[in-house]
Amino acid sequence: MSARKTPGEAFEELVGVMARLRAPGGCPWDREQTHASIKPYLIEEAYEVIEAIDADDPEEMRKELGDLLLQVVFHAQMAEEAGRFDIAQVAQAIRDKLVHRHPHVFGDVEVEDAKEVLQNWSRIKAAERERDGHADRSALAGVPRGMPQLLRAARLGEKAGSAGFDWRRAEDVLDKVREETAELEAALRAGERAEVEAELGDLLFALTSFARHCELDPEAALAKAADRFSDRFRRLERDFAARGRELRDASDEELEAAWQRIKRG
Repeated sequence: MSARKTPGEAFEELVGVMARLRAPGGCPWDREQTHASIKPYLIEEAYEVIEAIDADDPEEMRKELGDLLLQVVFHAQMAEEAGRFDIAQVAQAIRDKLVHRHPHVFGDVEVEDAKEVLQNWSRIKAAERERDGHADRSALAGVPRGMPQLLRAARLGEKAGSAGFDWRRAEDVLDKVREETAELEAALRAGERAEVEAELGDLLFALTSFARHCELDPEAALAKAADRFSDRFRRLERDFAARGRELRDASDEELEAAWQRIKRG
């Protein structure tokens, strides 16, 4: 049995394999890729890591983290070929960032709890953006518009809260949810599609803030709700199929009764 490689050795071998695949005489498919062409794989691999985490499957998590790491190495290799940066600079940059943003670990700053850590992180990050000349110095800077919008809304609320703009209690946010629900109902009665869309968005945004105050992940909550719905709907289909019927042929009352029966288990 060969000796187990150190993290540095294993990583260096991975970087070497990627360089070989992109080199003349390497893999035709790998050689023709660009940052834009493999972008979808980066997103896909990230979601597969999340799926492995949700399944609490360490072996699958190991594999999927490797697939995600490959995407980082792939992008860095293309950047090195273009003379922009290399994987060592990528690693060094994040190492420096971690040290700088954790002065309570690598410096002499003292913190009381995780909340204070996040507040310090936000202040340090804002100072970094100003130092680096970023035009957007808002507390909301750095939240990508392209991320899933439920996650984006939650992240924006979190950042605003770190800056001191927040409700104090979950009950206060729930009052806002009720307010937004009433405004959505009014817009629906008025029949204004654009207004309904706007009020629906406000309600969803308020719900992400409610989730945060309850220390819940709105994305995880929605995923579990989607799983429950999928399971119940499939059971409903099987129930009707066993009786030689289709859902579209049932009355609203019959569907509701069957759905409630399935929910009760």
